[in-house]
Amino acid sequence: MARYPINLRYPREWRDSPQALQRLPMLTASGQQITLGAVADIGVSAGPPMLRSENGRLSGWVYVDVRGRDLASTARDLQQQVARQVKLKAGMTVSYSGQYEFLERANARLMWVVPATLLIIFVLLYLTFGRFSEAGLIMLTLPFALSGGVWLLYLLDFNLSVATGVGFIALAGVSAEFGVIMLLYLKNAWTARQDAGSEEDRDLLEAIGEGAVLRVRPKVMTVAVIIAGLLPILWGSGTGSEVMKRIAAPMVGGMITAPLLSMLVLPAAYWLMKRRR
Repeated sequence: MARYPINLRYPREWRDSPQALQRLPMLTASGQQITLGAVADIGVSAGPPMLRSENGRLSGWVYVDVRGRDLASTARDLQQQVARQVKLKAGMTVSYSGQYEFLERANARLMWVVPATLLIIFVLLYLTFGRFSEAGLIMLTLPFALSGGVWLLYLLDFNLSVATGVGFIALAGVSAEFGVIMLLYLKNAWTARQDAGSEEDRDLLEAIGEGAVLRVRPKVMTVAVIIAGLLPILWGSGTGSEVMKRIAAPMVGGMITAPLLSMLVLPAAYWLMKRRR
């Protein structure tokens, strides 16, 4: 005779022991009273502490803690190993949830948030300068300004995540601001020379030097204030520090390369763009 597990829950006085369950009275179809022990084997067996269901289907959970590597690559490796080694029966499915599911949703949002942010920055730059060449010049310098954040993430052994993406978006805005202010100073200095009747390349070099020097002290002060505000977050160890560190790291690293780029590379690029052919 085949045996099938039956899940029942009786009052405590009937389920304190297997012997009590064996004495449980039952009525047969003919009305005769018998005990449960006469028709069933009563015993204790190991099983799950509770039965879970998801969308009306029984489900089981396997918890995985990830240490020393990023969550996305770990989930991809798990998916490959499960697909290769686990043979699912009919009606069984495998899904990955938890932080990985939230990460996938956030990455899907960042896929359109980042391009939209860069487009907004470019439109604002064009509205400020009125020329695609000058707006494109600042946009082309952004990857070099963000390189400091990439190097600091590498040195701190931080993996790319949603938090670091937020930090890079903030760094892109600050870097664009540095470039805009520097370019405005360069343009104002060169416009003043042109109004005075100076059109030679030597005058352009002097105007660039004059405009760039005016921005050195304010830029150093701005960078010092930003770094002083972010270093405590980067060194903190309290609640939520794991996320805040990854937001602050790109900003701290970018505050080294972005000012150098705007003070050294941007004036040189402006000279190449405005000099006589």
